Amino acid sequence: MTGMTVLVVGGGGREHALGIGLAASESVASLHTAPGNAGTAMVGTNHDVSSSDIDGLASLAEELGAGLVVVGPEAPLVDGLADSLRAKGIACFGPHSEGARLEGSKLHAKRVMQSLGVPTGGCIVVEAADEIDAALDLFEAPWVVKRDVLAAGKGVTVTLDRQQAADALARGLESDGFVLLEEHLFGEEASVLVVMDESGYVCLPASQDHKRVGEGDTGPNTGGMGAYAPAPVATPTVLQRVVDEIVEPMHHHLRNQVTPYRGCLYLGLMIDSEGAPRVIEFNVRFGDPETQVTVPLISSDFAELLLACAEGRVSEIEVDFHTHSAATVVLASEGYPASSATGRVISGSEVDLGEGEISGFVHYAGTMFDGSGNLVSSGGRVLAATGIAPDLRSAVGVAYEVMRCIELEGSHFRSDIAYRAL
Repeated sequence: MTGMTVLVVGGGGREHALGIGLAASESVASLHTAPGNAGTAMVGTNHDVSSSDIDGLASLAEELGAGLVVVGPEAPLVDGLADSLRAKGIACFGPHSEGARLEGSKLHAKRVMQSLGVPTGGCIVVEAADEIDAALDLFEAPWVVKRDVLAAGKGVTVTLDRQQAADALARGLESDGFVLLEEHLFGEEASVLVVMDESGYVCLPASQDHKRVGEGDTGPNTGGMGAYAPAPVATPTVLQRVVDEIVEPMHHHLRNQVTPYRGCLYLGLMIDSEGAPRVIEFNVRFGDPETQVTVPLISSDFAELLLACAEGRVSEIEVDFHTHSAATVVLASEGYPASSATGRVISGSEVDLGEGEISGFVHYAGTMFDGSGNLVSSGGRVLAATGIAPDLRSAVGVAYEVMRCIELEGSHFRSDIAYRAL
């Protein structure tokens, strides 16, 4: 592994977090990101190749002589990037297109879970407009309507309003031909990222993110306004149930496919009042902003873990974790999530707080350098202030201390990240 060249695909905060973890590895000689952002440019070299350009990314990996490609977003995995890379003999952290269907098709994921007895909510498929009323009668409010496509986190409607649910079903039918209506699960959410290949798996520390834009989990859904780890709701007893009831059957299923699954299986969970976990959704990649609070807690070589998984030998390595907590707070552009004001100058983000076991720094997301060398906003979620400390309350405090140093006109952030735990 000495002197390995690594290519990271994507351009968000997740990819900057992956880049920081990889750059710290003694086995990585050069780090590249496509297309990247201002943060990834600070830890490696950016390349102007879109994450949707499968042929361009495969060619770039060849040109660079990449020993490992780490895919951040889900869309290129669904579109077969891992298949193309492996056909060229390039190790890829991320599943092949068939494995990526677990995120690409919610109906496929449901059917897999049902066939394996993995705990999840009830679900029916609505295929015609005259089925809508009868379908809504089968579930109590709130209703959960899901399109069976990759919709950048915007394909789900959760509502107490029957007419809104009916309208969402009708829109889904019109655009896709069918739509899913699911049972609403009650409890507290948690995420577990599982690095998995045919040889075994490693569960990373459980995290909890904050999807709603407003304080106290109010307002519209976003890509995520903050996260923290480890999440106290995921007690050792709960985590053992997650392994026994979800991870083990999924691993047995995925390792026995014609082409085994190699990458991250993201478990989006609901933990009920009895401590029983049920799956809300599967993703086939690291989460964002969950990556920002899980990667810093890995104390062993991060590149070694990802390469071992890409080569189907994750069971051969030891993975160690810090006993610290991590918290990250997202700074969003004015208007987000409805719209995003971009091109505005960001100041104060160079802050690096740290003394002993405490550290605070910035994960960059929707950012770039303009023609004058100024750091400016280029997306909805601009950056995240991250704190690492021996306990969660201190980690949250450090994250907000970093955030107070940053200025961006019109921006906003939540002031209650980790409130459920604290």
